[in-house]
Amino acid sequence: MRRYGPAALLLLTGGAVLRITLFGDLYLRYVQAGLRPYLIVSGVALVLLGLATAALRHRTPNPHEDVHHEDVHHEDVHHGDTGHEGDGGHVGHVGHSHGPAGPRVAWLLTLPALALLLFPPPALGSYSAGREAAQRAAQGVGAFPALPAGNPVELTVAEFSSRAIYDSGRSLKGRTVRLTGFVTHGDDGTWYVTRLVVTCCAADATTGKVEIRNADDDVLPADTWVTVTGAWRPKGALGSDAAWPPVLDAAEVTQVKQPADPYEKP
Repeated sequence: MRRYGPAALLLLTGGAVLRITLFGDLYLRYVQAGLRPYLIVSGVALVLLGLATAALRHRTPNPHEDVHHEDVHHEDVHHGDTGHEGDGGHVGHVGHSHGPAGPRVAWLLTLPALALLLFPPPALGSYSAGREAAQRAAQGVGAFPALPAGNPVELTVAEFSSRAIYDSGRSLKGRTVRLTGFVTHGDDGTWYVTRLVVTCCAADATTGKVEIRNADDDVLPADTWVTVTGAWRPKGALGSDAAWPPVLDAAEVTQVKQPADPYEKP
């Protein structure tokens, strides 16, 4: 079976990619939605390449078997010429045992593919957010477009943060907003509604968070997904480090399921 290792690896990887893209939204844990067509094409290509590789391996004689027969033939000739049976047998055995040792290592590469196929890793959460340095978009203070009419207005964590820190028109003033994210905790007992912002894939994720105050409920465990409705509390000078993270005075906190797409776009 070792000769089919490369084909098995290609099939497993291609199958895993197709599983998370064709049969659900699991791929959204790792990449943006716009990359789905490329993942499907890549998965199909890997499966086809794996099948082609397996077919070629099946039709091609095993070189290790040829080497084995050649060593045995050489061993018989050597016995006839010299009569040193022990020496000839030792040489033939060593020549055969070292041939296939290398490919065994390649089977270890199937473990990540099997993990993705059978046990897809979860989306990034509080662990990643807690180790991400605060990164805010480099933008100057200025006026933002008006918010939609009606309360509460649905905003992403990134949108709320930008308006709270940089909007000279104070468009959040007097408005009720609703944010959705997962819970993270600060060292001083504060807690935040947090979202990871992804440009392309989970590898480039950055953290956005909003401090929640005046919530009557007990502090929820980290990674609990919640929707928080409340009003912006101004903090610090516009555009300054003192304005971050922004603050939301909570009127209502509701536990929700993790959305299919757990990340926000920049």
